[in-house]
Amino acid sequence: MYLHQGMVDTGTQMADNSKTEDTASDSVEAAKNASDKKEKLADQVMQNPQVLAALQERLDNTALTPSSYIETLPKAVKRRIDALKQLQVKCAHIEAKFYEEVHDLERKYAALYQPLFDKRREFINGEAEPTDAESEWHSENEEEEKLAGDLKNVVVIEEKAEAEETNVKGIPDFWFTIFRNVDMLSELVQEYDEPILKHLQDIKVKFSEPGQPMSFSLEFHFGPNDYFSNSVLTKTYKMKSEPDKTDPFSFEGPEIVDCEGCTIDWKKGKNVTVKTIKKKQKHKGRGTVRTITKQVPNDSFFNFFSPIKVSGDGESLDEDSEFTLAADFEIGHFFRERIVPRAVLYFTGEAIEDDDNFEEGEEGEEEELEGEEEGEEEEDAESDPKV
Repeated sequence: MYLHQGMVDTGTQMADNSKTEDTASDSVEAAKNASDKKEKLADQVMQNPQVLAALQERLDNTALTPSSYIETLPKAVKRRIDALKQLQVKCAHIEAKFYEEVHDLERKYAALYQPLFDKRREFINGEAEPTDAESEWHSENEEEEKLAGDLKNVVVIEEKAEAEETNVKGIPDFWFTIFRNVDMLSELVQEYDEPILKHLQDIKVKFSEPGQPMSFSLEFHFGPNDYFSNSVLTKTYKMKSEPDKTDPFSFEGPEIVDCEGCTIDWKKGKNVTVKTIKKKQKHKGRGTVRTITKQVPNDSFFNFFSPIKVSGDGESLDEDSEFTLAADFEIGHFFRERIVPRAVLYFTGEAIEDDDNFEEGEEGEEEELEGEEEGEEEEDAESDPKV
């Protein structure tokens, strides 16, 4: 009986082992099939040129990224690089001090310019006449002007007498003409703004006083008019000249961070920054219709004195508001740096021609460089033996 039971156990064990072997064989076969499928799929993917190009581009970008190179450096070298960054931050703070002193110099020299600008205002508005010495000017086109003068001398007496009777005061529409000549400004001016701007007599730049936060103000001086009672409209631009604590390496000098306008005291019915519209409303219950009038914003240069306010609580502006504010800052800077110091040249158009020539020169250089690059590429292609 003992022998028989042993034989039975041995047979059972052999049967179990056979099943185990079959199961293991099936698993190996399944794994092999899955591996074969993966290899086939990988082969198909790698044969796709778009996939290969994407992988190559990623590898190239990784190889060319400066940060990836920095990551490969020893810890001691990285420590020294961090020390260099500390020095760079200190340099940025010194640079900020430099620009503060530049602002002080601008204030100093603005006081020296002002007597000349005051005389300019007098000539423009007919408050004074220049002497012969003050009005003497030798232009590059002197020969042409002499010829034009000779031709004028032969006009008929009647025309000469009529011209003498005309009493022109100062330089009419001086500042309005500048607005019309400069694209950045003419885009803001509407037809109904023009009669108001013809009363503009002067534009001044005022710098913040010593010890005060860095800023500058634009003063627009107007003669008596039928539109508003203000004699001066102001726009103040606040500036910052210190590195950002969160991003000190972005510092590139003073930047405008905010601006404030002024209240325009419009005379009744003369506010060009709003327009009145009529709207019909129907009563839901009775079905009656009534007409209401309301004022809505209107495009005008004089919106320049009601700028978007930068939020002081850290809230970010929407994209349109940021664009409008950036354009406002650019215009304020242009008045300060270009229009006010060189007004006569923007009146005659000479400064505008200089600006245009400079821009065309830059574009021409870019085109020339692009052409050279294309030529080099063609040469490379021709010299490549594979082509």
